Amino acid sequence: MAPSIAAHLMRTESISRADTPEPSARQGRRNDSSRGGVQLLDQDGGLSERFEGCLAHIFAKYIEPPFVAERTEGGLMRPPKNAFLTDRGLDRYATETNGQPFTTETKDELKEMLDCDDQGRLTLEGFFQIYQLQTENDEEETWKDLSTHGFGRDLNLVSTRREDEDEPEVLVEPTAST
Repeated sequence: MAPSIAAHLMRTESISRADTPEPSARQGRRNDSSRGGVQLLDQDGGLSERFEGCLAHIFAKYIEPPFVAERTEGGLMRPPKNAFLTDRGLDRYATETNGQPFTTETKDELKEMLDCDDQGRLTLEGFFQIYQLQTENDEEETWKDLSTHGFGRDLNLVSTRREDEDEPEVLVEPTAST
């Protein structure tokens, strides 16, 4: 099972990577950009613009209430302003990403430490914070998540995993907010 994202949030010290193939490589910047590699983090350690676009697409798949997806030139969905993940959306995301929903304790930690709206629902900024912290600590886990959601190492949707463009644009069924 993948490590808890919330566990990464609680870390305050650098993680030793002595047992990895690249112990001195900086997390989020392993791809060789001179050969067309895409970086997850920019020079300042923030999320790269392309990575943010991928994360916004993933986030958009799980938001409530339903919306008509606006798409970028590359076919990525953009969530509307003030979008959020309810507990139900967060559980769907966790299950599709890691095989099981988050525990109540993990959700409580996420809500306590990340950007949420006034009702405690995870915002896009909070979702970015999850991946900022995860990528700084375990870049390969981030790449696994991206792959699970249909992205290749170039941060483009892989054609065999790309959402069917002919599907209706409504992403989620109407439900009561949690």
